[in-house]
Amino acid sequence: MRLLIAEDDPRLLKTLIHIFESNKFIVDGVSNGTDALAYGETEEYDGLILDIMMPGYDGIQVLQELRKKKITTPALFLTARTEVEQRVEGLDAGADDYLPKPFAASELLARTRAMLRRKDNYCPDLLALGDVFLNRSTYDLSYKEGIQALSGKEFQIMEMLMQKPHMIISTDQFISHIWGWDSNVDTSVVWVHISNLRKKISGLHAPLEIRFVRSAGYVLEEIP
Repeated sequence: MRLLIAEDDPRLLKTLIHIFESNKFIVDGVSNGTDALAYGETEEYDGLILDIMMPGYDGIQVLQELRKKKITTPALFLTARTEVEQRVEGLDAGADDYLPKPFAASELLARTRAMLRRKDNYCPDLLALGDVFLNRSTYDLSYKEGIQALSGKEFQIMEMLMQKPHMIISTDQFISHIWGWDSNVDTSVVWVHISNLRKKISGLHAPLEIRFVRSAGYVLEEIP
């Protein structure tokens, strides 16, 4: 799951990124409303975490502009406790929830998970392809009685593959979605994680194959 976090306090932004990345989310962080709007318009995100008071556009303006463009990415506002009118305005602008500052990390994660469950294309905790399951809560891949624990990047790659089975995903798509547009990650890193996933799928004797398509990318297929 990929989140965009917009927060103008650099220390809080760093903390928020750490909280979500430690819980296996893919995160992009920006510190102003102008960047938040530009990133949000790409529709690359499963959820938005927006501060209300930011330079450039404020969080409410960002969400209003996104909703005008028919972008329905669910959004949670971070607010000061005194911003009652702005909280109401934010919800009216199309926000799914708000969380007053200061907040506990556990509540932020719980509210974010609830927000993502409410999105139109609801994402269950279990992704399934045939009898193979990817657990989004434990980051385990399972088949029959067997279970393989996945690393953070392995989980994120497998999640992308299982969300689009039988469809080719390019190396560039993996890199931009998981590591970010500005990343200088070498393409060989993707190959290493794919190789590890293949070994774990083989260890489960699961009827799946991650096939490489020359000059195109990787595709997850069921084995008859």
